Amino acid sequence: MDTSRSAAAARPSVVSLRRRGPVLERAILDAALEQLSTVGWNGLTMEGVAAGAQTGKAAVYRRWPSKEDLVAEALRAALPPVGEAPDCGSIREDLYQLGRRLRDAMLSTPGTALLSVLHECDSSASGRFQAVIFQGVIQPSTELFRKVVRRGIERGDVRSDATSDLALDVIPAMMMYRSKVCGSEWPDAYIAELIDQIMVPLLRPSGS
Repeated sequence: MDTSRSAAAARPSVVSLRRRGPVLERAILDAALEQLSTVGWNGLTMEGVAAGAQTGKAAVYRRWPSKEDLVAEALRAALPPVGEAPDCGSIREDLYQLGRRLRDAMLSTPGTALLSVLHECDSSASGRFQAVIFQGVIQPSTELFRKVVRRGIERGDVRSDATSDLALDVIPAMMMYRSKVCGSEWPDAYIAELIDQIMVPLLRPSGS
């Protein structure tokens, strides 16, 4: 019996995917997001990302020379569009639906990866992601809240001076605080409570 042949047959075969260009880059970025959402920023390594993408470490470093560069590009490529502002006929329902959409985005793989970066990075590292977070998350979500509030002003169920940045920041700020500091989740009932007890009274016209 040819023992060398039988031993070779017993070893698992290694499949080379032979991916190049955008296909390989997409696999690497997806692996980086998966690492962030499972082991976090501190646990993410370039070696782990390469293994997750089933490629060599050199292929990762050739495209992104540092962990910060890789994560910034992964977040930039994966953050989903925020969509259109809801129009349900009342400020209460519009804000409730927008809050649920924000919650679902935070629980998605890109959202979990983003929270990992925000929670774990020190100030020197997190500065690399400020532009990505502002352009991909803060700016578009603020505009959605602004559209909803302006529509409420036109309907008459929101006071005319309620478009300040502070008022628009309340829902995302509360959700980030409860997530980051308290470790709380946001079921629909909590979102409804935030809208009913804080946002609606805050935005309601005087005397109504």
